[in-house]
Amino acid sequence: MMETLMNLIRQQSGDAVINNPAIPNHQNEEAMQAISGGILGGLQQQAQGGNLADLLGMVTGQGNVHQSPVTQGVQQNVQQSLIERLGISPQVAMSVASVVVPMVLSKLMNKAQDPNDSSVDGNQILGAATGNQGVDWMGAASSAMSDGKLDMNDLMRVAGGFMGGGNTAQQNQSNAGGLGGLLGGLFGK
Repeated sequence: MMETLMNLIRQQSGDAVINNPAIPNHQNEEAMQAISGGILGGLQQQAQGGNLADLLGMVTGQGNVHQSPVTQGVQQNVQQSLIERLGISPQVAMSVASVVVPMVLSKLMNKAQDPNDSSVDGNQILGAATGNQGVDWMGAASSAMSDGKLDMNDLMRVAGGFMGGGNTAQQNQSNAGGLGGLLGGLFGK
């Protein structure tokens, strides 16, 4: 997934990074690395901060990437990463993040949904965002939404299965290091 992400960043960073006079040419690669790290870190923050449902919607094609709160959060993380790593102004960092992040995330989500593109899939994106690699996130999403809606009971049942099954929601929360709190954030609880 990292290679795919970097390729997308390279493809989408033309005017925003490479042709940007505020970013010296010798810092172009560092800028792209900062964007990559900022995107991954931002996806992790969004998944752990209560926006897992929005991220899941983006990965499954049910959400608008450009208007998603996940994208906005990732943009802020990329902006901070650019400021810290390159020492550029907040205005320049914001302009780069606001151009590159929505395009990269949109293309990444499209690749994940394309059955003919094996470079990245939804399980890899959600695994990277949650830190739970090897989980069948897409199967869980399909199962959780089998009744046409996604609610707390669906998520707790699926998450309980990943955490050893058979536990109550309260036990899952303590066993999963706050999984209940994470999932509760999805529904404002």
